[in-house]
Amino acid sequence: MSRSRRVVLAVLMAVMALGGMAANCRAQAAAHTDPLNLDPIVRQGYERFYNLDYDGALKYFNQATQQHPQEPMSWNYVLMATIFRELYHQDLLDTTYYAHDSFLSTKREVEVPQATRDQINSLTDKVIAMCDARIKNNPNDKNAYFARGYAHGMHSAFITLVDHSFASAAKQGYEARNDSEAALKIDPQYADAKMAIGIQQFAVASLPRFVRLMVGIMGVGGSKEKGLDMLRDAAAHGVITGIESRTTLSLFLRHDGRYAEALQTQRGLAEQYPHDYLFQLEVANLLKDSGQGLQAIEAYKHVLELAQKPGYFVDPRLQMAWFGLADTQRGYNDIHAAAEGYMQAAMQTNCSDWLRKRAQLNAGEMYDLLNDRAQAVRMYQMAAASGGDQSQAEAARKYQKTPFTGK
Repeated sequence: MSRSRRVVLAVLMAVMALGGMAANCRAQAAAHTDPLNLDPIVRQGYERFYNLDYDGALKYFNQATQQHPQEPMSWNYVLMATIFRELYHQDLLDTTYYAHDSFLSTKREVEVPQATRDQINSLTDKVIAMCDARIKNNPNDKNAYFARGYAHGMHSAFITLVDHSFASAAKQGYEARNDSEAALKIDPQYADAKMAIGIQQFAVASLPRFVRLMVGIMGVGGSKEKGLDMLRDAAAHGVITGIESRTTLSLFLRHDGRYAEALQTQRGLAEQYPHDYLFQLEVANLLKDSGQGLQAIEAYKHVLELAQKPGYFVDPRLQMAWFGLADTQRGYNDIHAAAEGYMQAAMQTNCSDWLRKRAQLNAGEMYDLLNDRAQAVRMYQMAAASGGDQSQAEAARKYQKTPFTGK
């Protein structure tokens, strides 16, 4: 046999071996997850979901409910996409908002349309009721335990970020952990179930003692390292929680100032989903928080440049990038650029009232430092305007009377 033929044969054998390994991995995954998670329609929905095409994702997920109306996971997909679409539209998926403990005491009020809130509550109740019936019929139904825990976890995230209902959220998070532990007890290789446990372990360990007391979870154990390890496992082996676990892992590492691993994780997500606006934005956020301000400025500008390409991002919330850029420039005492960045954030047509008024307040501060008192007062008046979010009003009224002199 000639050398060239041997090379071709070797390549073919390698391809066949890899194909066999991939098939084996799929078979192993199918044994430890709900089969619906591997359905082609569901996978197409997730591809759109991770490019922030929530409406496109919902078309596929709703199709899954039509084909599998008795499967609780089909309704969980719709619940997940509905919740995250609303959080995105409220500018609540910029992790700068909750990467630090300050969000626990924020006064922000989020106006969610009642129809959306009713839909989220109805979907949550529907999934839980379906799972309750399945578990009653078969106490060893691992998929039902996971699906119920997933619904509790999604709803917990929603009421935490939207309502700051920490007591209710903590209870739902605990239910998600209990159900996930039940699924793992039945099937120790059910990797998707490790995400909820990891989140709850880390979150409980991170809460200040007074908050634990306030939400009534003083007797619930938590460990940051165990939580991170569970998330790493779910990230590596989860079928539907792999990307979510990597995203959460990056956030938790950022929370604890472990920027090297957080950046490695986040850059991997951005490379895998280059058209996900949030994944690209988070790289810049992490560079900023890690003290790499000049690199962060370039990263924010790169995100804004990508957004200029037609169709590159789906519905990019450019106010997040402009605000992060302005904050970083402010840290370098580039007051002119920071003022422009905050103004750009406030002028975005899809900006939430909360973020717009934050940007207006900060822009006013920058104009005060530039000795443009008239423009500063105009910004403060906008930030203190009645109606909508009022979390910036007190500070804005203060600076209308006395110019800002800080940094």
